[in-house]
Amino acid sequence: MANYLAHFQTIKNACDHLVIAVEDVSDLWPAVRKGFEERLPLKRAYLNNKTRNSVLVEKLSAEFIITTDPRLRSRFPQEQLLFWFREPYATVVLVSCEDLDEFKTILKPRLKLIVQNDEREWFIVFVSKAHPSNDQATKMAKRVYAKLEVDFNSKKRERCCKLDIHCPEPNFWEDLESKIMESIRNTLDRRVQFYEDEIRKLSEQRLTPIWNFCNFFILKESLAFMFEMAHLHEDALREYDELELCYLETVNAAGKQRDFGGTDQGDDQAALLNPGNKLLTQIVQDDSFREFEFRQYLFACQSKLLFKLNRPFEVASRGYSFVISFSKALAHHESMLPFCMREVWVVSACLALINATASHYNDGFGAPDIEKGFYCVQGNLYSLCRVKFMRLAYLIGYGTEIERSPVNSASLSMLSWPMPAVWPPVPPDASSMVLEKEKAILQATPRVKHFGIQRKPLPLEPSTLLREANRRRASLSAGNMVEMFEGRPIIFDGSGSDASVRMSPSSKVHVISMTRTNSSPINFESSIDRPMRLAEIYVAAEHALQQTISDTDLWKSLSSVEGFEKKYLELTKGAADNYHHSWWKRHGVVLDGEIAAVCYKHGNFDLAAKSYEKVCALYAGEGWQDLLAEVLPNLAECQKILNDEAGYLSSCVRLLSLDKSLFSTKERQAFQSEVVRLAHSEMKHPVPLDVSSLITFAGNPGPPLELCDGDPGTLSVTVWSGFPDDITLESLSLTLVATSNVDEGVKALRSSSAPILKPGRNTITLTLPPQKPGSYVLGVLTGQIGQLRFRSHSFSKGGPADSDDFMSYEKPARPILKVSKPRPLVDLAAAISSALLMNEPQWVGIIVRPINYSLKGAVLYIDTGPGLKIEESHPIELERHFGVSQSTTDMESCDQPRKNDSSVAIKEFEQLILQNGRIVLPDWASKITSVIWFPICAISDKLARGTSSVMPQKPSIVDGMRTIALKLEFGVSLNQTFDRTLAVHFTDPFHVSTRVVDKCNDGTLLLQVTLYSQVKATLTIYDAWLDLQDGFVHAGRGDGRPASAFFPLVIAPTAKAGILFCICLGTTIPGEGWLSLWAPDNLLNLLDICLCLYIGCDIATKSFLPHDLSVWNFLRYLLIARGLLCLVLLEIRSIHNTEKLYILSILPLDKAGNDAKAPQPESMLNIRYGIAGNRTIGAHEPVTVEPARSEDSKQDLIFRSALVLQRPVMDPCLAVGFLPLSSGGLRVGQLVTMKWRIEWLKDFDENSISENNDEVLYEVNANSETWMIAGRKRGHVSLSKKQGSRIVISILCLPLVAGYVHPPKLGLPNVDEANISCNPAGPHLVCVLPPIFSSSFCIPA
Repeated sequence: MANYLAHFQTIKNACDHLVIAVEDVSDLWPAVRKGFEERLPLKRAYLNNKTRNSVLVEKLSAEFIITTDPRLRSRFPQEQLLFWFREPYATVVLVSCEDLDEFKTILKPRLKLIVQNDEREWFIVFVSKAHPSNDQATKMAKRVYAKLEVDFNSKKRERCCKLDIHCPEPNFWEDLESKIMESIRNTLDRRVQFYEDEIRKLSEQRLTPIWNFCNFFILKESLAFMFEMAHLHEDALREYDELELCYLETVNAAGKQRDFGGTDQGDDQAALLNPGNKLLTQIVQDDSFREFEFRQYLFACQSKLLFKLNRPFEVASRGYSFVISFSKALAHHESMLPFCMREVWVVSACLALINATASHYNDGFGAPDIEKGFYCVQGNLYSLCRVKFMRLAYLIGYGTEIERSPVNSASLSMLSWPMPAVWPPVPPDASSMVLEKEKAILQATPRVKHFGIQRKPLPLEPSTLLREANRRRASLSAGNMVEMFEGRPIIFDGSGSDASVRMSPSSKVHVISMTRTNSSPINFESSIDRPMRLAEIYVAAEHALQQTISDTDLWKSLSSVEGFEKKYLELTKGAADNYHHSWWKRHGVVLDGEIAAVCYKHGNFDLAAKSYEKVCALYAGEGWQDLLAEVLPNLAECQKILNDEAGYLSSCVRLLSLDKSLFSTKERQAFQSEVVRLAHSEMKHPVPLDVSSLITFAGNPGPPLELCDGDPGTLSVTVWSGFPDDITLESLSLTLVATSNVDEGVKALRSSSAPILKPGRNTITLTLPPQKPGSYVLGVLTGQIGQLRFRSHSFSKGGPADSDDFMSYEKPARPILKVSKPRPLVDLAAAISSALLMNEPQWVGIIVRPINYSLKGAVLYIDTGPGLKIEESHPIELERHFGVSQSTTDMESCDQPRKNDSSVAIKEFEQLILQNGRIVLPDWASKITSVIWFPICAISDKLARGTSSVMPQKPSIVDGMRTIALKLEFGVSLNQTFDRTLAVHFTDPFHVSTRVVDKCNDGTLLLQVTLYSQVKATLTIYDAWLDLQDGFVHAGRGDGRPASAFFPLVIAPTAKAGILFCICLGTTIPGEGWLSLWAPDNLLNLLDICLCLYIGCDIATKSFLPHDLSVWNFLRYLLIARGLLCLVLLEIRSIHNTEKLYILSILPLDKAGNDAKAPQPESMLNIRYGIAGNRTIGAHEPVTVEPARSEDSKQDLIFRSALVLQRPVMDPCLAVGFLPLSSGGLRVGQLVTMKWRIEWLKDFDENSISENNDEVLYEVNANSETWMIAGRKRGHVSLSKKQGSRIVISILCLPLVAGYVHPPKLGLPNVDEANISCNPAGPHLVCVLPPIFSSSFCIPA
């Protein structure tokens, strides 16, 4: 089967689509050919893949070929089976017949003969030539077609269709395509099954000696090629993948040695995308193929299918992996290949893949992840090609032109040298070239970095090229012997991305070395000449490369320095641009630095600076300071050349910010000198810079500074300077950031002086203004050095006192300041707990209690309210407070840090002076609770009034309230204020109530005066007397003293005592012009007759209407003359045993006669007393404002209280009775009539009843929760003034609740309650029944 290999490749090249055979029985093909070929390619064809799943093919290429064509002539049976994929997939039989007999005798037998081959998929197309106007011919054609269907159609399949030439039916072409696709599908399935069976048979023989890979390859590729013709590219790709795996297993299997290949002219150019680069017959070797050509051929077939599937990304990713693996295979056979064959092949393969995949890739049409992955692979291909290209350039002496950057050093130092069997010798006529190379080596000088930075150049080779080349000069060198007997060294093929490798100073490739000797191994001859010089090695390598490289473009790039730089820049830009579009953007930035080095070399400093800035930003962001130290000086040099002062200043600061170990002290001092020089130069605009790595700061160790709301303070901050020398700052400020409220913003603290930062640790003190409550952390440190405005965001925690570890960051940031929420810092309270004496100077104490806060320098302002007066002539007293409520813990916690200060002695008492209502607290009282005593007097012109014990009324404390407004200013700068208004209660010492305890038979009344102590102090009564009002006189003694005088009388605090006075009703002449006479009806007949005669009225009717005022005056003088100046009380008993008292008021004289003196309307109680109390509790002895008298002399106090004595009314005038309710009772929700009867019991007194004698005002009062009043609640009723008159008042009421409740009450507002007799006498209850159940809400059972 291997003999058909050449023929197989010829068939593949000539056939790329399916064939449909046309059997023209009736010579119809020329007539119908155009219509048939217009249907190609077939649209939306459904074929079965290898797994028998239906696959949609949008366009299926095919070709109609008549059976008489030479291309379909008969072949040998074995050849037909072997190349079955090129045979027709369907056979179309064209027939036409207009006579039924002809069909039966001629056409039918012929058709039977044609279709008898079971291997062919066929169907018959009957072409009707009958014109539509010829009915007979049309009918005959239909009959013939019907007979054709009967003979050749079956139940499973219809194999006939009809084409009318003159007017084709609309569905004919769809029917034709359907039958063609059915035939192709069946044929494809049958042939796929055939190839699978044959392949399976060969696979079973793989471990047998008769196994032949060529036979397996022809069958496998025939199946793949058939899938490719059917546009089933996925299945074809799968077959090639399986073929590659099978081949690799065959190659790697232990057995006879095979030729690798790769030694032909032009093999240095990769053929990864050209499957026809070499004929299969050229690469066949025994029963297999050479690995070098065949693996590339398989990949080219795979890539062709992937391009047809529009998957260039997969081509690139597969190609990158293939290049890596194939490079290792080349390294394994490197000793048999031309010099640097591996590097040259990798370069050409990468460039071919890059160009092919880039041309097939439609940017923006793929998914984002596919697009980024494609650019990433492209970047890897560029990077790999770049590394190999640099290795070739280094071998021919261009090493001085390669930038010794970290990325280049990391890539080339890990890439092994070429390992030929023998290092190429120097050509005989190369002396001039060697001289030129030596001259170039001598003239090459490394570029000196800016600032005089001295660095050891980074290596670009794994080992010394001079030693490596001399080791391989002879085939029997010591190095080769080690490789021969101990194994081959580890090969670094440079497959990793050069941009992703970070060079480590300790990473070195150790190459096995052996001491060279002149001895040679056994049976080997040695030809060791003198060692080659480096220039000779370059010339020899260049000469050998010229023999290896067949690509003129590649050799042109290596033939000159300009060509090398151009190609190098092209590859570097390609890698960087692709990395920028992928996920590996950092790789692109790193390669931008290599582009910047080339731009700098050629004087394009602007582009170099832009690229260096990207690289520096990447290294700084990743924290690669050692790499940043290599690139940042280059950026600074570019900026200096471009006169970019701001950028140059920033670069110098960044150089200072790097780790100290990266530069020497002298170099760092040079950086600082440049910073200072530029900062103080004449720059147009200030330059803001971030120096977070150069200047760090933190709060001092220990707890944060704690302040109260509104307090200023001083904040100490530790600043670490990374400058090598002292540096003077024009300004320095620090911001505080609130941790609790993000909307609070930042607050800047500025240093008052220009600080000088020394290298290492510095302590800066900042003035702290009042801050809002919350926790604060350090924000940003800002400052200015000349025109340089710097800021630092770096927070560091302070280490030990002797440590300068300013790069130890703390996370999270520790609070540096805590401002407490508004809380009570001080408390002002009254030192007294009870009332003080009214109208007497009293001590008022104010307790000043600091709450964990110092009151040093505090000022207290006192402002008295109305009715208060401070006795400013008396000094203010300040004393330490030892109250019960003050705990020891509060005293100890009050300003604990400053309490230890023994410079201020704590006193117990001090006198102060009140100036304009202002008191300054002394220092000794700033830490303790103290009391300020100042004399004050509450002024009140209101006379105390006694009350009756029948209707007691407590005195209102509101009348004695006075307010004192206090304002305390304290704090460091008196910024804290505390305002409080204290209410102080002042009162009279006694509250007086009176009652008549007994009435004697002789008309004497015993009046009891009860004295209630209203102060928490001991009161001592020394004397008491009562000045009676008009109408009352003292019985017995006339001095007004009490009947029993047990003086001095001591009254305990809040206790009470009684004093008994004996008085009687009588006439008093308080002054000229008044006379009051109380006369009973049993006086002397003469006086009674005279009085009744001149008054002109009947005493029984109480009509006091005098008719003659002159006679009345005469009578009054007569009575005065007879000594009737007092009130006489007589007790008489009527026949009904009732006591009647009549009052006669003598009207005053006319004002024209004599001067009148105002009467005394109320009695006056006078008490002389003394008080003994404690000022810390309440009332006490009044403050002595005048000069002190002798100690024995005491100041007695006088208390006066007005008493109103009233005569009782013995008989009521009106009777109000509640009439009984109906016998039905009361029920909730039912109206009921409430009735009251009002009756006059006697003739009315005009002073007791309303002015309108014919009307009485009534008012009904009821509980709204119990009753609802339906009638008029208030009104007037007409009632006669005669005794015995009565009236009934009726009101409709509605009870609301059930139970025993109080009924509504009838009241007479204009009548004194003493003149009303009620029945029943007190509150009573009535029974209210629940409501009756309603049947309307009941549900019948």
